[in-house]
Amino acid sequence: LLRLCVISFSNNSCYLPPLRCPVIAHFEPRDGSPECYLIHGGRTPNNDVSSCLHLIMEDSRGGSRQIRLCCQDKELDGDVPSARYGHTLSVIRSRGKTACVLFGGRSYMPPTERTTQNWNTVVDCTPQVFLIDLKFGCCIAHTLPELTDGQSFHIALAREDCVYFLGGHILNSDCRPPRLIRLHVELLLGSPVLTCTVLHEGLTITSAIVAPVGYHEYIVLGGYQSETQKRMECTYIGLDDVGVHMEPREPSQWTSEVTHSRTWFGGSLGKGSALIAIPSEGNSAPPDAYHFYQVSFQ
Repeated sequence: LLRLCVISFSNNSCYLPPLRCPVIAHFEPRDGSPECYLIHGGRTPNNDVSSCLHLIMEDSRGGSRQIRLCCQDKELDGDVPSARYGHTLSVIRSRGKTACVLFGGRSYMPPTERTTQNWNTVVDCTPQVFLIDLKFGCCIAHTLPELTDGQSFHIALAREDCVYFLGGHILNSDCRPPRLIRLHVELLLGSPVLTCTVLHEGLTITSAIVAPVGYHEYIVLGGYQSETQKRMECTYIGLDDVGVHMEPREPSQWTSEVTHSRTWFGGSLGKGSALIAIPSEGNSAPPDAYHFYQVSFQ
């Protein structure tokens, strides 16, 4: 049973607009730091692309039983990532330090190249890896020779000092290569060291849902394997000291509405569970515009 809770924002919160396809990273409570979420980028209601980085955490002041959040803009210095959507943001830990890895995404053409004819044309962002130090608010862009194409709507899974990128769509060639990218980050004193390895043992998938089912264990479901074809299969992914382990898993018994829908989307509900939404047939008005399904894995 899903329950909706009323959530408000504290008076000192900044404005958080409705965003489509932003990236969200979760910071677990650690070493006295509270649990928080980072939200970066996304498309705004007026079809602009955001470059803001928001920090959201629970505001416990006042003692009210109602959930109240505090949203703050996080200013960055250095190589600040441009506005984008469809990218990933991962939390890594190395040598007792923590950082965020931002990669991929899509945005409008650069202002110097936009004309009336291509004003709404989007392109993949340059294939740089941004390393963000939240403690000092600085960001460094890294260009790696192994990353030659920008990509969007991929999956990113992190374990300690490694991030694995799976799937994604490359706009220039209009393809979804089944590759797996391993990024190893060493947060050395002075200058970090990034090592990238590109494998071809990944998944052909975009816009997938990742549901955690254990310690660095996940089920990947939903998404698309082509422009017009949903991916109905499920895949187990486990991360350990050796690398990545992937196995096909028996998919859910999808209803006919889910099977025949052209589009679907959703997100993780926590350990072993995900929420999937599909558009209702016809021109239904909210709140009947979508059907929602909860998928659980034992």
